[in-house]
Amino acid sequence: MKEIFAAVREAGRTLPLLEVATINALLSDLAGEAENEIDFLTGENRRDLAQMNPDDPRYDRLLLTPERIRAIAADIRNVVKLEYPVGKILSSKTLPNGLEISRVTVPLGVIGIVYEARPNVTFDVFALCFKSGNACLLKGGSDAAHSNAAIVSVIRRVTARHGLNPSVVHLLPPDRASTGELLKAVGYVDVIIPRGSQALIDYVRENSRVPVIETGAGIVHTYFDKSGDLEKGIAIIHNAKTRRVSVCNALDCLLIHRSRLPDLPALVAPLAGAGVEIFADEDAFAALEGTYPAASIEKARPEHFGTEFLSLKMAIRTVASITEAVDHIAAYSSRHSEAIIAEDSDAAGRFVKTVDAAAVYVNTSTAFTDGAQFGLGAEIGISTQKLHARGPMGLQELTSYKWIVRGDGQVRSR
Repeated sequence: MKEIFAAVREAGRTLPLLEVATINALLSDLAGEAENEIDFLTGENRRDLAQMNPDDPRYDRLLLTPERIRAIAADIRNVVKLEYPVGKILSSKTLPNGLEISRVTVPLGVIGIVYEARPNVTFDVFALCFKSGNACLLKGGSDAAHSNAAIVSVIRRVTARHGLNPSVVHLLPPDRASTGELLKAVGYVDVIIPRGSQALIDYVRENSRVPVIETGAGIVHTYFDKSGDLEKGIAIIHNAKTRRVSVCNALDCLLIHRSRLPDLPALVAPLAGAGVEIFADEDAFAALEGTYPAASIEKARPEHFGTEFLSLKMAIRTVASITEAVDHIAAYSSRHSEAIIAEDSDAAGRFVKTVDAAAVYVNTSTAFTDGAQFGLGAEIGISTQKLHARGPMGLQELTSYKWIVRGDGQVRSR
């Protein structure tokens, strides 16, 4: 395994020397090749899907369709359009002794990605790493083994066509042993980014000897304030919960101000048509009883709060004030995405200032927490920590910087 790590690191050393036009030409070629190979990619993906229960929340994340592959290709083309992030002068100054000091962006180096049943990540990671001058080591899960292998074979075919060292990207075996080796690859790998369940993220954080950027699970809340607009609320809640239930920005818990309980049946009425199962506290249950399908509502238990459902399930809790809403979020949030629906600008301002999350929304859906939606082209993950990067991570977040000092024979006297 060390030979593989060394080969990837050596290949990565050549990437900052590539011309931007060369990088963009390869990525454009890759987008076209992905579309040309839709039949091959979806065929290999079906081999993985056949091993998974369609009712498993991971099934939707694993699924590749022609439409999704075309969307991936579009994201790659969006990355092509973005500014090259390496070599940017962040600051510069000339000291009294004549030394010229500048701070310039550089690639992180070799990035290791540990991820589960998300084959789209394979394309996204390569595109972003390549555009930012980073080599990548991919450790996908066994659930997506055929899909990931097929995608990497397409990527390597394109890199070979452009005369690049194929080791700029390497897919590790889909077993736990290779994960352990990757997490110990000090001196070969510069940073590990896990993408997947909270259990996976916890395992990587607790066992890695390489620095880790956490991309946390999403336990997502939307608070409907006493000043909330009903029509906006209906649309936002429906979109945040049902657009795609298996993603980390999907709504898990609706908080509603007690004074707006009479509006709760209207707020969640569209969810009934989508088959959403609701776990409501006593007051919310009473407000919905007789209006929401009886088979799809039950009284909430403590474990329903602080749960990332990844399915057509949602909790509801009644609060007496914005303070109580913010306190609930502080207790149960994963600091991913949180939203308020409010016409009162003071309430919205307080929410924005006091809620601790990577993305905080006012009068819009949490479904927008996505690198492509944020104009980043794609994303390598959504960081829920505060050091180095936070929120959707694109090209800029895959760089660090170094100091460059230019002189003309100066020496330090003391």
